[in-house]
Amino acid sequence: MTVVFNVSGDGYWSSVKGSVEITDMRLGYINDERDFGELCVYFNDKHWDVNIDGLIYTDKQFMADLKAFLTAHGLSTDVSYSEQGMQGDDYVSCDIGKEFITAWENKFGVLVAE
Repeated sequence: MTVVFNVSGDGYWSSVKGSVEITDMRLGYINDERDFGELCVYFNDKHWDVNIDGLIYTDKQFMADLKAFLTAHGLSTDVSYSEQGMQGDDYVSCDIGKEFITAWENKFGVLVAE
């Protein structure tokens, strides 16, 4: 199954409208208090090249699609874009809060991939 999120081109670093193939989602960092962390939403960089298409960061439709996907899979929408400097060449970096971290742990049993 291929997961695709849309982009509306309204982000600060891209005016491209279209779709983005999502390849994975992983927790990057969780603080000791388990109330703040990072969710990395990986995309196919052969389909979306940040050097050509720009950063997805701040695109409203991408975030709406991400939250709809998380809801459909029983996860919290306690997610927002992290800062611009945290964005990667093949992933969108998002800040996550306690609700999301708890839901992720309840669903998958682990926080950070071993």
